[in-house]
Amino acid sequence: MNLVILGAQWGDEGKGKVVALLSENYEVVVRYQGGSNAGHTVVINGEKFILHLLPTGILHPHTVGVIAQGMVVDLELLVKEIKDIESKGLRVRDRLFISDRAHLVLPYHKVLDSLLERKGKIGTTLRGIGPAYMLKYARKGIRVCDLGDKDRFYSLVKDNLEFVEELCKKVYCENFELKIEEVVDRSLENFEEVKYCVIDTSQYLLEKREGILFEGAQGTLLDVDIGTYPYVTSSNSSALGLSAGTGLPPKFFSKAKFYGVSKAYTTRVGEGPFPTELKDST
Repeated sequence: MNLVILGAQWGDEGKGKVVALLSENYEVVVRYQGGSNAGHTVVINGEKFILHLLPTGILHPHTVGVIAQGMVVDLELLVKEIKDIESKGLRVRDRLFISDRAHLVLPYHKVLDSLLERKGKIGTTLRGIGPAYMLKYARKGIRVCDLGDKDRFYSLVKDNLEFVEELCKKVYCENFELKIEEVVDRSLENFEEVKYCVIDTSQYLLEKREGILFEGAQGTLLDVDIGTYPYVTSSNSSALGLSAGTGLPPKFFSKAKFYGVSKAYTTRVGEGPFPTELKDST
């Protein structure tokens, strides 16, 4: 039977610890929405791990980790995360699959994130997640599969850099210092580290069918559609994100178990309504 772990509040409920505990009994663990704005901290055998992009279950040596199509992936951070874990003696790259349809987070997304946050503060992590999704839905996004064709990748990056540069200079009256060669070369270098992990993850999961744990990020109240909009994350962090984020039909989850993780006292990070907030010394 498959299992879905979701945050039932505004995130920080302890999903990572729950996934780390339960994933020991599963063959595959899947991240399917969000990006490096997630932060799952777990301690295994006295060793502390902080994961932003990798599924938490990959810390079990028998488990396959999947980064599905609904995620936005910062390759720079992903490669660093992989190398940090592998330096502790746990292999990762031969147990990791990355969707060829996942979108990339590139340096100009972070520049745009900073500018947008300055204009109207919502408490973003400034990791470029919102702008990556924004350009995805504007049909100007760049996917992992685009890295396989250097000329096409260069052309796509050039188009986006020119767009963001215009915003910086003509709307926000800010300097823009990113160089296309640096962005392209660094991205291709990082891609070389993980290119053999790239597959059609939807097909892989359809064929696997059972023994899969789906690891949600953020929390239901931060869902871009049903959360406390506009003080939300940029993806569907509730159960709504499952089908679109994995590429699997809704029927695939009809027999799955769903666990919502919450904690005894609610907290939230960033801006937005928080009706039960305590503002005294307590």
